Formats: sequence, C-alpha cells, structure tokens
Amino acid sequence: MLFLYNLVISIAGFFLKIIALFSPKIKLFVEGRKNVFAILEEKIKPTDKTIWFHSASLGEYEQGLPVIEKIKEKYPSHKIIITFFSPSGYEVRKNNNVADVTIYLPLDTKSNAERFFKLAHPELAFFIKYEFWLNYLKELESNKIPTYLISGIFRDNQMFFKWYGGFYRKALEAFTYFFVQNEKSKEKIEGIGFHNVIVSGDTRFDRVNAILERDNRLDFIEEFKNNKPTIVIGSSWPKDEALLANYINQASDDVKFIIAPHNIKADQIANLKAQLKKPTLLFSEKENTALANYNVFIIDTVGLLTKIYSYGTIAYVGGGFGNPGIHNILEPATFGIPILIGPNFSNFAEAVLLVELGGCISISNYDELKQNFDRLLTDENFFREKSQICKSYIQEHKGAAERIMKIVSKAI
Repeated sequence: MLFLYNLVISIAGFFLKIIALFSPKIKLFVEGRKNVFAILEEKIKPTDKTIWFHSASLGEYEQGLPVIEKIKEKYPSHKIIITFFSPSGYEVRKNNNVADVTIYLPLDTKSNAERFFKLAHPELAFFIKYEFWLNYLKELESNKIPTYLISGIFRDNQMFFKWYGGFYRKALEAFTYFFVQNEKSKEKIEGIGFHNVIVSGDTRFDRVNAILERDNRLDFIEEFKNNKPTIVIGSSWPKDEALLANYINQASDDVKFIIAPHNIKADQIANLKAQLKKPTLLFSEKENTALANYNVFIIDTVGLLTKIYSYGTIAYVGGGFGNPGIHNILEPATFGIPILIGPNFSNFAEAVLLVELGGCISISNYDELKQNFDRLLTDENFFREKSQICKSYIQEHKGAAERIMKIVSKAI
C-alpha cells in the first residue's frame, strides 16, 4: 500500500506542475517548494539543535502558536522550523517572528522526507491538528524522534477508521503522544489500539485569550464607530451577505456595520457594495474621509479582523450557509461579543458547544437573523447573558498549551 501511496504522490506532483501554469495559487504551491532544501542548507547547520512544527495552513499555525511560543521560551538555544502545506498559510505567515526557518513542506515522497530529515534533523516534531504524511512519519519513527499531535481531532470519516486504512493506522505508531481536543477523539483513537492519548483541549483558546493582552486599538475604527452600537461581520460569503444586506438596508442609522468579507477580490467587493443602500465606505478609500458619516465600512484587506472584533457590539461570523462551514467564532467570543452564525456548524466542536450554551445563535433565514439582531440591540438582559456566556466559555477552556508542555518538556 505504501508503494501505491508513493505512486499517487508522485503523479500528483507531476500534474500540479501542469495545473500551476493556469492557477496562481497552485503556482505558489509549486514554485514555493523549489528552494526549500537550499534554504534549509543555508539556515540550519549540522551542529544546530532544531524543533519542527508542521501546520497545514494559517488556521493550524494560529492554533499551534501558543505551544510554539512556549517551546521557543523553554528551548532558546534550539532553532524553530515551521513548515506549511498550503500557500494560504505560508504566504501570510512566512515572515513570522517565532521561527528561525519558515518553509513549505516538500511533497511527501520517500526521497524528500529523507533529505528533509538529513538537513533539518529535528529533536522534536509537532503536527498541528491533522495532516499525516506517511513518509515523514516513517522517518520520524525510524530516527526515534519524539513526535506529537497537538489539538488533534479524530472523526469517523478519517482513513484510520476504515477497513482499508491499515497502512495509515500503522503510520500513527510514530507519535509519542496524541494531544486531542475532546473525549470523543480520545475514544476514537483508543478504539484502534492507541492509548498514548491525552485530552489537553484546544490550544486555540490560549491563542484567542492572549489577544486580550495586546493593543487592539484601531483609530480609524473608533472614528467610524463614533460610540454607536456596531455589528461586526467577519469572513462573510455571498450567501451570508444576501441576508445581511437586507438587514443593513432596513436598520436604524444609529447602528454601524463593519464587514470583513472572506474573499476580497475587487469584483466581489463591488457586488457586495452594490447591494447596500446605506452610506458605505471601503477600507481602501478611507484616507482623508469623515468616517463617522458612514453607516457601513467594508474592510477590503486582510489582517485586521481580530482587532476589529474588539469594537463589536454583536458579531456575525460567516461561512455557515456553505461548505465546509463557519469560520473562527473564538475571536469574537474572547471579547464577550454575542455571535450569530449560519446553520452549517456541526463539524466545529467549539461552535456546537457554544450554541448549546447559548452564547452563539444559529440562524437559518432572514427572519431569524432580524429577530436576534433586533433583540440583542434592544434587550439589555438578553445581550448581557449572551456576552457573559462567551467570555466564560473562553476562560474555562484555556490552558491546553500548559497541559501539553508538562509532558513535552520531559522529552529533551
């Protein structure tokens, strides 16, 4: 089976080079991997001590950051290597300040894995949440390198739990510990014979809790908000925006709206703006403008949403009317903001629990959206109850990084 796996990886690598001629994202994926080994040779000496973290994309990087920072603090003489699989992670965080080397992970061929370990020679390895690359795991096991999965999630549809997934189950033997988010994941992995499992929780709670300690001020948002109730719409998609535009157009002028769409392509931003009847301004147009005169502020750039949530009265987090589902609800929750989402959230454990607790409200249509927005804006007790649930939820679930470090710190 490993032979077939390697064959599929090799074929995929060939076709990706062809697709890269037509797709800018795949071009980044392919081109970004060309110099990986040269970078490792340049920045990692044979005498260096190193620790390796792998994240699929941006979300996993942010999820692993609390552990990366604690590892960096505990092992200051080690160089930190961070690899990404996806361009959407690497291109945004390639200039981070926690890693000594940030690169794409070469495709999971036997020769790439062997060369990677020869150059990187990590003393510890961490995979964040998921992505199980068989040749890399085989090398980790062969070299007896302590290997950890952090904030892991296991579900029925994964290969490990299929009758034909034996070679994937075998690869899991590389892990020293599985640090998983919940009891269900623990039961799943124990069910196939692995008992080196600890329910540590989700490190994203540590990440978002740390947001409270930084400076979240944005002067231009303060000017736009003008001390009025503000609904922050984060990571919205067109299906979200169709409902939201209807509400915005009928809302009181005393309510402000900030929209940070998931996709900031010019044509989609133009389409969103065309749906809005209220005075609307784009972030890219804000210079020398009286921001307080506008009701809607569209953020057509990236990297600001987390700070913007700190100015919200209510948050709407997009994605819940599509597939795979909603975006990050923990960032607004950490600021104690009541949250509305669409109906597709069942694959997100944090959303399921926060909906059950009542801090997050799932809506399926415009009437439900309007009813809940209106009540949160007018019913102070209802608003305060939802806000407190969100705050408490974050505080009660933080601490995963500390639980992980208690075990990992004994490894070297």
